[in-house]
Amino acid sequence: MNRILVTGAQGQLGSDIIKRLKQQDYIPLGVDIAEMDLTDPAAITTVTTALQPDAIIHCGAYTQVDLAEDQPDLCHQINSEATRILATYASQADIPILYISTDYIFDGTKPTPYTEADTPNPINTYGITKLAGEQHIQALTTKHFIVRISWVFGINGQNFVKTMLRLAQTHPEINIVADQIGAPTYTVDLAKLLLEMLTSTQYGIYHATNEGSCSWYDFAKEIFHQFNLNVKINPITTNQFPTQAKRPQNSRLSQQKLINADFTPLPPWQEALKNWRIEYEQLEKE
Repeated sequence: MNRILVTGAQGQLGSDIIKRLKQQDYIPLGVDIAEMDLTDPAAITTVTTALQPDAIIHCGAYTQVDLAEDQPDLCHQINSEATRILATYASQADIPILYISTDYIFDGTKPTPYTEADTPNPINTYGITKLAGEQHIQALTTKHFIVRISWVFGINGQNFVKTMLRLAQTHPEINIVADQIGAPTYTVDLAKLLLEMLTSTQYGIYHATNEGSCSWYDFAKEIFHQFNLNVKINPITTNQFPTQAKRPQNSRLSQQKLINADFTPLPPWQEALKNWRIEYEQLEKE
């Protein structure tokens, strides 16, 4: 296995997967909207067929969770239909496909971390369409990994860490939701794990986040602590911060299946944030 097709190659996760593939002497076939528009079914098939990959890592997605409530058809086209087409190709070519999914396929009402065996029940359009993508992968392919992640942060693109750093420059005081619990996932750590998976045949659904859990409020507190920023943060409830799309209150994902399969679990999220800070400060110097 040498030629790896990566969709969403310019996104937070995709860009780190591309870097990792190069380090490990793979041939990354990175595509983003310019090379493969996921709203164009014919283009997906044509480009994939022309590239002749040995495996597919499908990171490309519609991820604007609130906007998705106003654009359900577009969100479905990208997250569900495009995934169906890629799964069909993978099946016909008999190659593995790794699909990035989300904690948002759950409703968040469970009091303990979600396992891969728990029944999905998405409460927003984004979650509904990502679950539909999972179902296509499962129905059409046998050589698949479905990897559910949450609260993603990487050096590329927009994320909660960058938002907090930006707000800290202009706001001495910030209100942050404290009653949604989950786990941050650092794209550099995740990229390593995904390539480890691709070299195995332990196909199936896995949950993969950095170790530990926190609320958005806890996450913000740790960001300001690590960056030595003096910002007052006030814990608020979800009800005090209404958003267009509903969010699950509990987004914690159990890592037990990952560990049982002898894959390398991701390090604690605080350590991941520290490594992100080092990466970020290095870029700021350049």
